[in-house]
Amino acid sequence: MRLTIVFVAIALIGAACTSSEKRKIKAERKQHEKDSLTLAYDPAQADQRLDSFMRRLHTRSGFNGNVLIAKKGKILYQNAFGWADYLMKDSLKITSQFELASVSKPLTATGVLRLMEDGKIKLEQTVDEFFPDFPYPGVTIKQLLTHRSGLTNYLYFTDKTEIWPDKRKGMTNRDVMNLLAAHKPDKYANPDVRFFYNNTNYMVLAAIVEKVSGQDFSVYMQEKVFGPAGMKNTAVYSSAVYEKIPNGVIGHDRVWRRSVVQNFQDGPVGDKGIYSTVQDLYLFDRALRDGRMLKAETLDSAYAGYSTPNKELFNYGYGWRTFDPGDHKVVYHTGWWHGFRSLYIRDLKEDITIVLLTNLVNASLLHLDELYHIVEMPVIRQAAYSATGEFMGK
Repeated sequence: MRLTIVFVAIALIGAACTSSEKRKIKAERKQHEKDSLTLAYDPAQADQRLDSFMRRLHTRSGFNGNVLIAKKGKILYQNAFGWADYLMKDSLKITSQFELASVSKPLTATGVLRLMEDGKIKLEQTVDEFFPDFPYPGVTIKQLLTHRSGLTNYLYFTDKTEIWPDKRKGMTNRDVMNLLAAHKPDKYANPDVRFFYNNTNYMVLAAIVEKVSGQDFSVYMQEKVFGPAGMKNTAVYSSAVYEKIPNGVIGHDRVWRRSVVQNFQDGPVGDKGIYSTVQDLYLFDRALRDGRMLKAETLDSAYAGYSTPNKELFNYGYGWRTFDPGDHKVVYHTGWWHGFRSLYIRDLKEDITIVLLTNLVNASLLHLDELYHIVEMPVIRQAAYSATGEFMGK
């Protein structure tokens, strides 16, 4: 009798697991179908004003990269302009992966906030709770997220030969944490005194993610962020792992002959190091808006400003730059690193998404006022506003 009960229990457990697994597979299939519809786009139906603007930006301002513009859940325009690798004369495709540079930060912040929602960290915890040899007491996770830690920028500190002699060897996040502990470079300021944007904050956050999750940052982000958001062409690439980053899009600095070679500072990730596509970033936008990534109250806190507003309009939340003129609420981020420049904008009120990823660093992304006018949203350019937040135009 006891043996029969055991067999029945095992069978019921197996059936429950099978049923749960089937529901999961069915949900994933349904979401995949929804994502495919989200990315549906007919070039013949492209907004001609946007097409004309982008073609002028390409020919006159040197824009070389990919673009996606959507409104109210519909892609109005997407296209690829120019070369993935000038020397090889490879054309960009809409699915081409770009180094996001600092546009990695909203994604990293999402990974950190998922740890918080899972009860594995608290934003008030200090870095030295995770890394006891961290030489700067009182720095909290929240201060890292909002760039109020006062830490110095590791990119300048580690560039010295005496700090990292072998420039051919990529650093890991743990390497940088060890270097900070060993050399104790001067802070910029005490914690929570003022806003000071720098990459160290998000490099440290990625190190905390690895420590708490027990996973490599790339694995954690795939499981907790990229996968759930449906981002099938997004990954974390580090020069500490790859001798050559496995990506066909090459960064170029202002002129084509200056292709930028990745180096040891392409090893640390979190502050940068995430590679993605315009379509995947749009899917990330949809996943956030649908509540599939974070709770509504968590998103509200991520989109709030935590420092004195710049020109009364611009601020910084948890991984997002914010722009709040009163009648709109916009979150966005810019990026610039080793031949890549990027811009990711989300107008939360009007449900507008703009993604511009480039691999030729120039001033093309500073000439977008007409684009904002076409999609009927405010200009997101700090130089366009006075100290009191009044729009001054060009």
